[in-house]
Amino acid sequence: MVRKEMGGGRLAAEYQGLEVKVPTFFRCPISLDVMRSPVSLCTGVTYDRASIQRWIDSGNTTCPATMLPLPSTDLVPNLTLRRLIALWASTAAPSPAVGPTPAAAAAGLLHRVAAPGVDPCPALRKLAAFLSDDDVDEFDKNALARAGGAAETVASVLRRRGKGGGDDDDDAGGVEAVEAAVRVLAVLATSDCIEEENRRRVAAALAAGGAAPSVAASLARVMRSGSGLEARVDAARLVESLLRDGGGAATPGVRAAVAESEELVAELIRLVGPADEKGGLDPRAVDAGLSCLAAIVAGTRRARVEMVRLGAVPAAVRVLATDHHGGSHAQALRVLEAAVGCAEGRAAVCEVAEAAIPAVVSRMMRCGGMGGAEAAVSVLWAVCHRYRDRRAVEAAAASKGGLTKLLLLMQSGCSPAARQMASELLKMFKVNSKSCLAGYDSKTTHIMPF
Repeated sequence: MVRKEMGGGRLAAEYQGLEVKVPTFFRCPISLDVMRSPVSLCTGVTYDRASIQRWIDSGNTTCPATMLPLPSTDLVPNLTLRRLIALWASTAAPSPAVGPTPAAAAAGLLHRVAAPGVDPCPALRKLAAFLSDDDVDEFDKNALARAGGAAETVASVLRRRGKGGGDDDDDAGGVEAVEAAVRVLAVLATSDCIEEENRRRVAAALAAGGAAPSVAASLARVMRSGSGLEARVDAARLVESLLRDGGGAATPGVRAAVAESEELVAELIRLVGPADEKGGLDPRAVDAGLSCLAAIVAGTRRARVEMVRLGAVPAAVRVLATDHHGGSHAQALRVLEAAVGCAEGRAAVCEVAEAAIPAVVSRMMRCGGMGGAEAAVSVLWAVCHRYRDRRAVEAAAASKGGLTKLLLLMQSGCSPAARQMASELLKMFKVNSKSCLAGYDSKTTHIMPF
């Protein structure tokens, strides 16, 4: 705040002409400073977020201004007041008390990222910290993404660096810049506080001007030579953003550019694999990698054949055999369902039938709802009935609880196609009392005759 002389109410000489009259309701009742992120309590009183959060974190359960008890400590952004303060700050005379807003400071970082001949890494790291900081108001983050052109500016780093082909892994500075840019875009694309419209800007910026191939090369480079698993997961999240339906950028051409990047697909499959020397799988990496693979493999036959050749089937089977949450299992089933749509995929499943078929049967009716169950039936039908591979048939017939699960599926409102496939599979299972009862974990099993 502007300080006055000790002896009177006149400003010191160095501050003459800088005096600004701050409206009272722009000041936080706690700090008495201009609010940067005004939020309201349930009592209706508005405070600066940082000040009231410290008050609540200190264990206080009353409103500082009214001293009334707080039945709820939820902080509701006061967007109207926030806009009024921003408008006032942009038109008022410069004042040391107000200073640059966080959004204005972040916009300055964007200018440094776009500046030619300047290392963008420091500015990109600060941008990532700004967007990841919980103390920064959501309004400022979205304002930067919307009006500041953050996605477009940062995506240009990936486009420029990807045009070189990505073979210069010894260029540590290049990998570092791309990784920093990926981190910023991943926060914009996945953060809950970023509005959906601004998330879509990320996909649009990555695909703008036919740049998808060069962006795919940059993302593959990060996944191959990044500093750690977090960087690889961030890159996969951006691939998912490019492939996501409804994002405005997920056109057939973009999907084809991603699917035809052999290096990128290989890195996505590697991401689903072991994350440490003990062979453990990282849940975040598995989720990110399988989401991308499921979107790619659902495309053209050429994409399915290429993914099978690169090892997508063993990777998906490995996930099904582990105790990850149902989301990963459902995605793995969808990858296998698409893979068996080509002869190469069916052959790959049959090569590992002893591990693949029991894994698929075990996840039927246990993950992904009806969609996951129908995907499992499609896989079994393709290799056991259509392809009629002896190894797959024997593995299916010997799988624990397979018959019971097929019967349950047929009575649970599945699609006519899934019902027909399940009916044909029933003939290939060994009908005996042990297989009928062992696979259903319930104290009571009631199955109507079929």
